[in-house]
Amino acid sequence: MRAMTARPVLVLLSVLFLLRPATALADDAKWWIVGGGGVVWPPAELGLEDSRPTFGGIIGPVYSPPWALELRGHYAWSDSMQKTRLTHAEGNLTLFAFPSKVISPYLTGGAGLIWVNTQGATESKFAWNGGGGFRVRLSSRWALRADVRDISYKVLYAGEDKFRHSAEVFGGLAYHFGVKPRDADGDGVPDKLDQCPNTPAGARVDASGCPIDSDGDGVPDGLDQCDGTPKGATVDAKGCPSDADRDGVFDGIDQCADSPAGARVDATGCPLDSDGDGVYDGLDQCEGTPKGCTVNPNGCPSDADQDGVCDGLDQCPDTPASARVDAKGCPIVVSEKETELLETGMIRLQNINFDTGKSTIKPESDAALDEVGGILTHWPELRIEIGGHTDSRGGTAYNQKLSEERAQAVLDYLKQKYPELKAEQYTAVGYGESKPLVPNTSVLNMAKNRRVEFKVLNTDVLKREREKQRLLEKEK
Repeated sequence: MRAMTARPVLVLLSVLFLLRPATALADDAKWWIVGGGGVVWPPAELGLEDSRPTFGGIIGPVYSPPWALELRGHYAWSDSMQKTRLTHAEGNLTLFAFPSKVISPYLTGGAGLIWVNTQGATESKFAWNGGGGFRVRLSSRWALRADVRDISYKVLYAGEDKFRHSAEVFGGLAYHFGVKPRDADGDGVPDKLDQCPNTPAGARVDASGCPIDSDGDGVPDGLDQCDGTPKGATVDAKGCPSDADRDGVFDGIDQCADSPAGARVDATGCPLDSDGDGVYDGLDQCEGTPKGCTVNPNGCPSDADQDGVCDGLDQCPDTPASARVDAKGCPIVVSEKETELLETGMIRLQNINFDTGKSTIKPESDAALDEVGGILTHWPELRIEIGGHTDSRGGTAYNQKLSEERAQAVLDYLKQKYPELKAEQYTAVGYGESKPLVPNTSVLNMAKNRRVEFKVLNTDVLKREREKQRLLEKEK
């Protein structure tokens, strides 16, 4: 093998470059050393036999993966008559085809010098070299190297300095420095410590190499574009919660997943209906409808007879137009006493009987008081004074006290019997014998002076109500 041509070398390298091992190792070594040996076939002009063993090594700092700069050297000798020693040093640029694979073919080439020492005389010569081989990774730090190369020496041949070709086969064991522990999924946790070896790229992991999912939505932090998703919410591949009915409560938490658009909902996603009319808040155009009212699709109460009491609560649904009604929607019959109240601002009762000399109301007076109590419930805005009056029998002080007690007794009766009356709008006053209607000169006149009067104090309200009555009469 005196002159190994380039063609078989290229064929060998082409085969090596087609290799595609499946297993990969990180190629993050900062530099390496290779020790080994092989066989060299130097030109005969150098004074060596046809082939000689050679020993040497490589120092290879990484330049820019997959490129590397390598310093190579080898030593060969012959103990023949000339006792020749050959030392070769060169700098090479090496390209690794698949640096992260277990088997990585490479091409290498460069230039250097040879020193030929023959019988103590040393001569240096310039040399080119080029070739290829492969690296087999045994672990993250150890690898085997094997290559073949063609070396061109400039020697004296046929009386002229010419480049002569020489072949070299080299094999060695490499040790890589500065290698980081293997991390197949690139999560920063070495494989030997990684308890979750297939972590998706970009996911944040804990010390054991397992993805962190702070909000527990199944999408790891780092990939989750919506951190802090509430627990239980349904999320998409990006970790963002969905809200199919757009009510502001996420699917998975939403217990009423088909809420109508525009309806206000509670924390569970269920529509609110504050007034209980069957039309949801947010869609209800008449919120606060009294319970029991019949409403239209907009949530507004209907009032077929236009009496101001909504259908559903109206116990007299066919009230004539313009009739005055009570809270139940039934017409109010204006009694003689109520007419008296509206026209004079007072109701006067002379048939309220008490036990003699006392404030105890006799049962036969209940009917008259009940009539007045019913009337007063129709006019909740009026402020009423209940005045007690006596005749002139007895002393003035006695009569004053008795009238006060009897007025208070009437007020107490009304408050107990008609709790809907606002107590703060009623007062009890005793006038004794100070305001007689007629002289106390006969039994009949004295009976007229013994009376209870219900007097309106806020006459402006009473005037407004009288105007309403007139309008109603005109409409009839």
